[in-house]
Amino acid sequence: MRDYIPKYLNAFLLAFATFAVVFAIFIAKDKNSSSHLYFSTSSSLWTSSFSSAFITGKGKRNGSNPGPGSWKRDVKVETELATARALIREAQLNPNSTTSSPLRDEDYVPHGDIYRNPYAFHRSYLLMEKMFKIYVYEEGDPPIFHYGLCKDIYSMEGLFLNFMENDVLKYRTRDPNKAHVYFLPFSVVMILHHLFDPVVRDKAVLERVIVDYVRIISKKYPYWNTSDGFDHFMLSCHDWGHRATWYVKKLFFNSIRVLCNANISEYFNPEKDAPFPEINLLTGEINNLTGGLDPISRTTLAFFAGKSHGKIRPVLLNHWKEKDKDILVYENLPEGLDYIEMMRRSRFCICPSGHEVASPRIPEAIYSGCVPVLISENYVLPFSDVLNWDKFSVSVSVKEIPELKRILMDIPEDRYRRLYEGVKKVKRHIMVNDPPKRYDVFNMIVHSIWLRRLNVKLL
Repeated sequence: MRDYIPKYLNAFLLAFATFAVVFAIFIAKDKNSSSHLYFSTSSSLWTSSFSSAFITGKGKRNGSNPGPGSWKRDVKVETELATARALIREAQLNPNSTTSSPLRDEDYVPHGDIYRNPYAFHRSYLLMEKMFKIYVYEEGDPPIFHYGLCKDIYSMEGLFLNFMENDVLKYRTRDPNKAHVYFLPFSVVMILHHLFDPVVRDKAVLERVIVDYVRIISKKYPYWNTSDGFDHFMLSCHDWGHRATWYVKKLFFNSIRVLCNANISEYFNPEKDAPFPEINLLTGEINNLTGGLDPISRTTLAFFAGKSHGKIRPVLLNHWKEKDKDILVYENLPEGLDYIEMMRRSRFCICPSGHEVASPRIPEAIYSGCVPVLISENYVLPFSDVLNWDKFSVSVSVKEIPELKRILMDIPEDRYRRLYEGVKKVKRHIMVNDPPKRYDVFNMIVHSIWLRRLNVKLL
């Protein structure tokens, strides 16, 4: 599937270039600083791509939208977003904001270098909690819609669907006219689980279900057509999550795709798409996820155990499998060793991509207080528009795998301690909680969607 090139690619590139030339706006914080607020090259899409009916409310209803008369967009919705953009811009451009205008928060105040801009993130997060409203389409029946697996490697997809459906996250609105974004609650995992024949392997089941679903909501409601799907989002942690969007052009090019496998080589577009962590809850239980020794007691330099699949892992195993007393790399974990305990007593945890770019080892390492060693290509890291991954992880290229031990041994102790402290701090943003807690992984996912609806980057 990696070799598949959507037939719409040329049209997309032409459209993207046009928007880039006409609407690019860049606001720099400081000529000597890399930290800036940036309205992306596609920043106009949230307004110019909408019809005048969407902005002014003068258009006719499309299809059988409930209620009589013309559909009118609540002006308050766009006004709120414009206000939020201005406030985030102020937070970004004022380097003394944290002292001159501190933000009150009883739970947590982001600070430190694990954030690209902690004050701007904090203001954005508080605005999201106050303003952001999500409408969940109610069409479709479980288990393919409104339901997902809440254990194993696809647990995040199922948990997010569950929390959103039950309004546990407190962002859901029952009034679609007051929504900032619209959620398409189909589960790629469940579509394939129930409709995909492992013998026939007809991938067109995704096309049939998703094309038909978008057709139904576009006929019943005006929101998809008037925005061309720009204010809609889907979410999937399945390897084929991105593939599921190929079959509806506007879903692929316009909508916010929230994906675990945020692979640029598979046309993941960080300008509009949002990555989120792949977390493997083996049994669905979220107890005892965290733990680990203090830095002095971590006697293993680096650890990895996993099967040889994909393009990167075979290289890692070829160079390091059971060949070094400090770099402990296994394809099959020896009897007597526990995977999680090994992470909890290692200084670094090696996190190579497998079949796909995302790896559940990254959250597992963070939960264990183990500094992740990222080995991937074309991977957009989760929440990287807010988090500075360089401050709590180490990136190693594939060609550097033979030099892995030297690279890790050359990291000074004081830098390792800073990385370790960064891991401890960032853990709250990767944590799975039921019910969710402020600033945890589920609220961070919603914040990523919020930023893309605003079309703002916090850099």
